[in-house]
Amino acid sequence: MNHPSIIFCFIGVLLRWTAKGNPPVTFAVAASETQNVNVTVLPCFGLTEGSFVTAKKMWGKMMEDGQFDRENFNCGPSMPSSPGETLCAAVSASAWVEPHGKCTIAFSLAWSSPKVKFLKGSSYHRRYTKFYGTSERAAQDLVHDALTNYKCWEEEIEKWQSPILKDKRLPEWYKFTLFNELYFLVAGGTVWIDSSLLSSDVKNDQDPPMKVERKDVKATEDEMNCRHGTVFEHTSTSCSNGSAGVGIKQNGDSTITRKKRTSRQFSHHLKSQDQLDGDEDVGRFLYLEGVEYIMWCTYDVHFYASFALLELFPKIELNIQRDFAKAVLSEDGRKVKFLAEGNYGIRKAIGAVPHDLGTHDPWKELNAYNIHDTSKWKDLNPKFVLQVYRDFAATGDMAFGIDVWPAVRTAMEYMEQFDRDDDGLIENDEFPDQTYDAWTVHGVSAYCGCLWLAALQSAAAMAQQVGDKFFAETCKSKFFSAKIAFEKKLWNGSYFNYDSGSSSNSKSIQADQLAGQWYTLSSGLPPLFDEFKTRSALQKIYDFNVMKVEGGRMGAVNGMHPNGKVDESCMQSREIWTGVTYAVAANMLLAGMEEEAFTTAEGIFIAGWSEEGFGYWFQTPEGWTIDGHFRSLIYMRPLAIWSMQWALSIPKAILEAPKINMMDRILISLATFSLSLPETGVRKIANKAGCFGNSALQCTC
Repeated sequence: MNHPSIIFCFIGVLLRWTAKGNPPVTFAVAASETQNVNVTVLPCFGLTEGSFVTAKKMWGKMMEDGQFDRENFNCGPSMPSSPGETLCAAVSASAWVEPHGKCTIAFSLAWSSPKVKFLKGSSYHRRYTKFYGTSERAAQDLVHDALTNYKCWEEEIEKWQSPILKDKRLPEWYKFTLFNELYFLVAGGTVWIDSSLLSSDVKNDQDPPMKVERKDVKATEDEMNCRHGTVFEHTSTSCSNGSAGVGIKQNGDSTITRKKRTSRQFSHHLKSQDQLDGDEDVGRFLYLEGVEYIMWCTYDVHFYASFALLELFPKIELNIQRDFAKAVLSEDGRKVKFLAEGNYGIRKAIGAVPHDLGTHDPWKELNAYNIHDTSKWKDLNPKFVLQVYRDFAATGDMAFGIDVWPAVRTAMEYMEQFDRDDDGLIENDEFPDQTYDAWTVHGVSAYCGCLWLAALQSAAAMAQQVGDKFFAETCKSKFFSAKIAFEKKLWNGSYFNYDSGSSSNSKSIQADQLAGQWYTLSSGLPPLFDEFKTRSALQKIYDFNVMKVEGGRMGAVNGMHPNGKVDESCMQSREIWTGVTYAVAANMLLAGMEEEAFTTAEGIFIAGWSEEGFGYWFQTPEGWTIDGHFRSLIYMRPLAIWSMQWALSIPKAILEAPKINMMDRILISLATFSLSLPETGVRKIANKAGCFGNSALQCTC
């Protein structure tokens, strides 16, 4: 029901809205009254003829007098609306302006919805209530602060945007699109709660419906000490809300035990999420995959969109990664039916990165997605490792690195089960087991294989920096073997084949085939492939996937046959994905192909944002086809345009981050060649007797 009343100071009205079972919302509309500006209000009018004051009478009054009656300030709160009735309120500001004169009238609209409640009963106070409280007065204070500070805010926005807007090297359409794609962080659906803990200022209307099963993942002291004198023993620990967490202590029974100089070096950095100080505690953040795919923080898509958060809100980005790190170390054994195959499996396997943080009870009931079993997807775990390392390198936050390292290592060990021929490279399982969840993959794939190579490199770099030198050497050795296998199975002299199978689209040109290379270069790591292969593959994508589609005016189609025809094997192969196109353009920028990069990305602007396009302003879809059919309006992935800005101005922290030479000669015993140590139980890999003999492992390019 609506329940308007008047607010003072700045002049305006409050509209209180409540409905059974839903959190209350209060709207505030106000204007600044000055010496030249007179502000009046109409605290209540209706939209139906039976109303005491109708909308027609309201507009008649404005046309006749140009203002409302001053007596309205003394009328007090109106009566609540009846069922089915809509009450409204209005604020009017009038001023005398001399001929050729100017007058500025400032209005402000603010609203307060202090509580967010999810379908299964969990409810939380939003982040802003930490500063404004939970009463209806919060809306009044918000509108007051907006009218007081909006000029300062505008100046700060201009200061932030000015270096990009004044950069003459950048096309005008790019500047326009870069900032406007940020609409999604608000309009796409966002929940930002008050506390960084789910147990602090959180009220649960019912007990969490799930019980999380936890397992230990350990590396034995003898095994680790003999390698590098440091013990990394990581164990998932119980949290008060029923989800899994990572605890870090300084005692002998610590979840990460450090010895000698390593202990002294890292001890001042170690901090778990419940120990973050006031400056670091930025709350917990959720945003939807899209308004049609209602899942929070969908991770395979966040892989593309996260550049925007890392660039603009890095502490929020780190907390999203902490949420997923905790999820990696948890297991939810409840049975779920997977719609595509019709079989049953558990909701979340330990060691697997979840597809999302849930829908009806986020943080507690993960993996709302149930088309396929995402614990068998091949891209989620590598994407987690790649994002964590990029964020670690970009922020230089050692505490974050130590916090999430157990999950990073576990995520890498989990993937061992998918290397079925022991060549170091993971294989796909002949179903759409990655973000292209309608596009079947056979054998080794360019997309997942490249992500895996990049993850091995990132894990090696991060392991070296946090002191897990044994694991760093293991990942480097695995990388050498996997890289040789990847190029042998997929490189055709011009680009990397879609997969190593024998299907009709196995030789398709996938626009996203170098996604792993995109991340390694964005993170300051060495390229995965030599310059010839990288530029050749990107040029092939540009010539075929981009320029053979309406002359480059629509973006990059996901799949293209080498004969120049679009891959029609499935819905997704023939689609142009907006966010993937931006990612491909960023990859081109990193390879020094600036003209091709901007031409590729401009296709999304022309089709989506320009006057001659489809009219998708502020609702950029996941993708469209050549004939203009779109899918999933208002989607997360197009935020990947910020990866282009990242590529144009790599942060100083990335450029100065410690480097790792993947070409170093590594001596490692065959018995420990597997990523998974025997104690983990994730998967035991047979000894590779006779595979490399006793020689040192060295990559050949």
